[in-house]
Amino acid sequence: MNLLLLSNSTNFGEEYLSYPKQAIKDFLGNIGDNIVFIPYAGVTFSWDDYTQKVNDALAEIQVHVLGIHSTDDPVKSISEADAIMVGGGNSFQLLNLLYKNDLVKAIREKISSGTPYIGWSAGSNMVCPTLKTTNDMPIVEPPSFKSLDLIPFQINPHYTEAVIPNHGGESRELRILEFVEANKNTMVVGLPEGMIIQLKYGKYELIGDKEVKIFQYGKDPYFTNSSKEFNLIFSNS
Repeated sequence: MNLLLLSNSTNFGEEYLSYPKQAIKDFLGNIGDNIVFIPYAGVTFSWDDYTQKVNDALAEIQVHVLGIHSTDDPVKSISEADAIMVGGGNSFQLLNLLYKNDLVKAIREKISSGTPYIGWSAGSNMVCPTLKTTNDMPIVEPPSFKSLDLIPFQINPHYTEAVIPNHGGESRELRILEFVEANKNTMVVGLPEGMIIQLKYGKYELIGDKEVKIFQYGKDPYFTNSSKEFNLIFSNS
């Protein structure tokens, strides 16, 4: 599989898709021009506008995407795609529409055969075993929490250690610790903004200058920026 999984689309103070632009260009290489974009996670703006925003941002690297919503047959468009790109927004809305349009199996099979996949935020959540470590509000109810199940761990995008002063709610870390307590066999990667997980040729690479946080049942959470260490986790499991 070939996956490029971004925590977020835009770092504070930067233009849209600015920080991952070079990584996207390098990842796609010389693939064909038929890149299908799935904007289903967008809720408060139109999918046409979302697709145009992505095209405007990636024009500099000569990448153009086709919004899947503008095609007559979404499943066929996935089967013919040279690459698939899935934008962020609300993960529940996204997964619900993937099921509604019969795309979960189609995308899983297409990506498993080697077609490049790029996702950010909700789009990164989709390749995990389940939806359970998204940060999003469940504004709709998908048929299942089971997502594409292409990687052996969960991602928590936009991961932060920040705690709001004088706020009584749980921290992000505590929420994830609750998940691993209830799902003892599933690791979670807290992926801070500006960080990317790339899977190519069977190896993971951490791209970015921050550290990811690893959560595993029975172990204290820890930070790493080592791709070698990240790969060792799975080779030893």
